[in-house]
Amino acid sequence: MSEIAVFSGSAHPRLAEEICGALEVPLLPSTVQRFANDCLEVQLQANCRERDVFLIQPIVAPVQEHLVELLLMLDAARGASAWRTTVVMPHYAYARSDKKDAPRISIGGRLVADLMVTAGASRVLAMTLHSPQVHGFFSIPVDHLHALREMALHFGQYDLTNTVVVAPDLGYAKEAARFARMLGTPVAAGAKQRFADDRVVIGSIIGDVAGRDIIILDDEIAKGSTTLELIGRLREHGVGQIRVACTHGLFASNALERLSANADVVEIVCTNTVPVRIDKPFPKLKILSVAPALAEAIRRIHNGESVSALFHEE
Repeated sequence: MSEIAVFSGSAHPRLAEEICGALEVPLLPSTVQRFANDCLEVQLQANCRERDVFLIQPIVAPVQEHLVELLLMLDAARGASAWRTTVVMPHYAYARSDKKDAPRISIGGRLVADLMVTAGASRVLAMTLHSPQVHGFFSIPVDHLHALREMALHFGQYDLTNTVVVAPDLGYAKEAARFARMLGTPVAAGAKQRFADDRVVIGSIIGDVAGRDIIILDDEIAKGSTTLELIGRLREHGVGQIRVACTHGLFASNALERLSANADVVEIVCTNTVPVRIDKPFPKLKILSVAPALAEAIRRIHNGESVSALFHEE
């Protein structure tokens, strides 16, 4: 078995350090510099020849910068004769571009997947992709992890006898149902229509939520428009405490402030797949680490062991 080599891009070095700490391997150095013409240059500053290389880089804002940086890292690893190169991509921003729902638009999720393969990716390790079909955009093996186990361990500390897990839309109802089974609670879903990136309408709630405590589960929260709309509809049903949970806490456009301002929202939970950039404390915010799960998946990939075995449901 070839020796492991782990590098990080500039998107989330703290997560890369946590992953390497769990793996008990060094995070190898790399540099990124910008030329006078605004082009990037990446150098992997450790030997890659015949090594099993893992490049840790979530695709987060500034998305285009971090994407090009990742492509250059892939090309550098291939040019340095890496035995295999795995992209560890905890968040894939272009996964939201997963369908052609308007004339003359590109399916960005598929295009960017092709770019990674062209640049030299041998396989991908991702977490909570926006939709199941994104997995199929890649022509290389994809290990698709989720953070439901980490969140179930967190919410399991509470009394959930009067709690319902609520998906913001029917598209995420299947994942919400899986999560509800792990917690032993009922599940409900919102009937959502999206009219723009920041304008959604939830016409009704499918399921019994009246008088119940709520856990809202989504894959990511960006501007928070869907979550805030759902909170408003839930209030009309006389719900109790509301907890908000997502894998990717992007929290753009003051979303965290607007969510925290709701008195009935008692907790906001996300993971560290993306760097949560806040300039003041938010007592309601709880960030769970997925570094141990990613590290174990990397170890299993390197050793040729099953990754899906990590996520068998009881």
